[in-house]
Amino acid sequence: MAFLKDECVRVPLSERIVAACEPFSCGNKDLDEFFSSDYLDYARQLMGKTYVFLEVANPRQIVCAFTVSNASIFTNHLPNARRKRIGKNVPQQKRDMIYPAVLIGRLGVNSKFMRKHVGTELMDSIKTWFVEEDNKTGCRYLVVDAYNETIPCEYYLRNGFTFMFSTEDQEKQYRNISSGEALRTRLMFFDLMQITPAMQEPSVGT
Repeated sequence: MAFLKDECVRVPLSERIVAACEPFSCGNKDLDEFFSSDYLDYARQLMGKTYVFLEVANPRQIVCAFTVSNASIFTNHLPNARRKRIGKNVPQQKRDMIYPAVLIGRLGVNSKFMRKHVGTELMDSIKTWFVEEDNKTGCRYLVVDAYNETIPCEYYLRNGFTFMFSTEDQEKQYRNISSGEALRTRLMFFDLMQITPAMQEPSVGT
């Protein structure tokens, strides 16, 4: 049984929901503050929209939250090998220097639901959402700017994401960060064509 799909409902985060629900905490202070208040200014400035999953049996409980916004992958700024990898499954006549994407700007799972596979379910839900027939926009890739820490990076790697740059030195150069400075975040991407019927092997006889 899929917990998010069967026992929760996805809704846009609003002041009404924040006021009605128990405080949300995912164990990261910056994320907690964003989902409690900062999300509102972000939405008002049309920089991104935040959604939450609420438990149907207990609608005062926010299970997880995420923010999405429009983005693009500008491949002309990438190393040649990575540029080829990103566009390898794009038909030759459709290849371009810019690919449409959606940025997952914030993502957090309520600490009460940790180690219950909610994070994987949430990512699967986001992926599916952007390849459904009624999706409002073309979106080839999901992009994240993940904290450059073991847990968040491993989370995205487990869920099929790939580092935009193969080394931290390459990414520092792209971001104009000196070699001696720490790289706080890592750009990662997921090709949504991996989960669409168009990428599936044709059945015998077709």
